[in-house]
Amino acid sequence: MLFNSVEFLLFFPIVTTLFFVLPNRWRWLFLLIASCIFYMAWIPIYVTILFLIIIVDYVAARKIEAASGGMRKLFLLVSVLANVSLLALFKYYDFFCENFTELLHLLHLTWKFPPLNLILPIGLSFHTFQALAYTIEVYNGKQRAETQLGIYALYVMFYPQLVAGPIERPQNLIHQFKEDHPFEAHNVVSGLRLMLWGFFKKMVIADRLGILVNHVYNQPHEYSGIPLLLATYCFAYQVYCDFSGYSDIAIGAARVMGFGLIRNFNSPFAATTIQDFWNRWHISLSSFFRDFVYVPIALTFRAVPGRNALAALITMALAGLWHGANWTYVIYGLLHGFYLVVYIYWRQLSLRLAKHVDRRLHQLFGLLFTFNAFCFSCIFFRGNSVTDAVWIVEHLFPLNNADKVGDLGLTGGEILMTIVAIMILEFVQYMERNKGGVAYLEKQKLTTRWICYYTLFFYILVLGEFGGARFIYFQF
Repeated sequence: MLFNSVEFLLFFPIVTTLFFVLPNRWRWLFLLIASCIFYMAWIPIYVTILFLIIIVDYVAARKIEAASGGMRKLFLLVSVLANVSLLALFKYYDFFCENFTELLHLLHLTWKFPPLNLILPIGLSFHTFQALAYTIEVYNGKQRAETQLGIYALYVMFYPQLVAGPIERPQNLIHQFKEDHPFEAHNVVSGLRLMLWGFFKKMVIADRLGILVNHVYNQPHEYSGIPLLLATYCFAYQVYCDFSGYSDIAIGAARVMGFGLIRNFNSPFAATTIQDFWNRWHISLSSFFRDFVYVPIALTFRAVPGRNALAALITMALAGLWHGANWTYVIYGLLHGFYLVVYIYWRQLSLRLAKHVDRRLHQLFGLLFTFNAFCFSCIFFRGNSVTDAVWIVEHLFPLNNADKVGDLGLTGGEILMTIVAIMILEFVQYMERNKGGVAYLEKQKLTTRWICYYTLFFYILVLGEFGGARFIYFQF
């Protein structure tokens, strides 16, 4: 079920109302049933896959907690293999078979693996990582194994963040399902306000920019220069507003019921270094890779010179592959790994240079460099193929063909309104960073607050895309 659909406009108020009407002891079961309905809106049979992995991880965690020595590692390995194998089967089997067949062909060997052409269960990468976080934290002694199967199932299937995160840690979420959540007007207002902001990002900015981006990136050989550059910058804002918009709606929907989900984005385009960027962008995923991939790799190669650089490259390559079974995503990850390696060796020199350069100028340079480095990586993230992405890179410059800007799928008025929407986005984020954001807004007069809400609502009604465009990260 899409957040930006008529079904959800009915689903959300009904589920929320019944949640508060029901006695506390039945709420977890009701939310579990509602989450199943939410997930089954796509391919109903795939809910059985979720149930299977839930049972495996539930039993494995109980065994890990009860066992000792090597048996604990064995049960952890069972959990990890079950999750990773399922993800590999649905998401990577055809990709690996195709590339392995090509490799054999280069070696003049003939062996073709039959493709399965399986439809990827929506959000599989997200709830796989959330399940892995649970068993790993139980193994590390940071979380007690959950004794109630239903509560653990709800941890994996909680509908607001089921298909695209945030990827929650068990320490933050599981205990909340056992607590009483009385109706609180402040939570309702705060949650609905965040949802409105998320819909603005998604339907006004992301989906509108998506028209232009798709127009160019689906036929890149028809363009060069300014249209390619414009589409690339537009995609950076599209993917940010699409995904952070989803996160805002998810966090807001949970907050209305009194649940607190972790923040997933923190003004990433205000980052002044690539490390700062990944501390602000998709925080739940970057922290997962940091804690469960980067740190173990760095510790494993502690005696190897440049271990941090090696760990960064491997981690980001895997992070790129996590996004999809395509070499474009691997290159996207490797680019960010390269950025981080450069940052590791540049950091000390940068700190020394900062002492001799105006602080604001130094930060401005860092901000522009980081943003443009991200935009460059977006060429491979969005490119339909490596060939298309390379074409775009080769034809970005010189900056010509400005006359084609008017033929990119949007009218001049739509482009202008979208630019204004982006300015609103940046202004709100600036206020959030420097004035306290929501706290500052809540201090204003009631009329001022409602003017802000109506402005967003007006933009959604007038400029919003109501075609029910899927969120970009649903494919991952």
